[in-house]
Amino acid sequence: MSEADAALMEASLTAVADAGIDIRHSLFDRFFATFPDRRASFMVVDASSRRMTDETLQMMFGLAKRESWVWPLVAELVFTHRAYGPLPIAEYDAFIDMTVAELGAAAGAAWNAEAAAAWQRHADALKAMIRRARAEWESAMPAGMPQPAD
Repeated sequence: MSEADAALMEASLTAVADAGIDIRHSLFDRFFATFPDRRASFMVVDASSRRMTDETLQMMFGLAKRESWVWPLVAELVFTHRAYGPLPIAEYDAFIDMTVAELGAAAGAAWNAEAAAAWQRHADALKAMIRRARAEWESAMPAGMPQPAD
């Protein structure tokens, strides 16, 4: 399934690129509308929005291609996000789902039920990896260290 998923996912990424649409603007508008208090966590939204959008898409596409670099990147990002305070799992989930939704909206005719399902499978896998990374980091931290919210 991953080879077929990767092909579907790549086609939708290509369609968005060919259309010249940068989904990060609508993605972050939507994210901040849903989580308005989170805006204060971003010192430079322009830079952060580029990186977060690209990394989220790359990780999902990497999962479809069974790339070995995805897990270490997820684990590192979950750890470094601790510097921004307790990030609830619901925010991770919402951001990933919003990324898929905004990609779908921008992909036009290249977006269909199969593409949506492919992206959602790997979005769900990424969410599971984030939970795993969170659990592993929490178990590795000394007792008494502040833990992120769920």
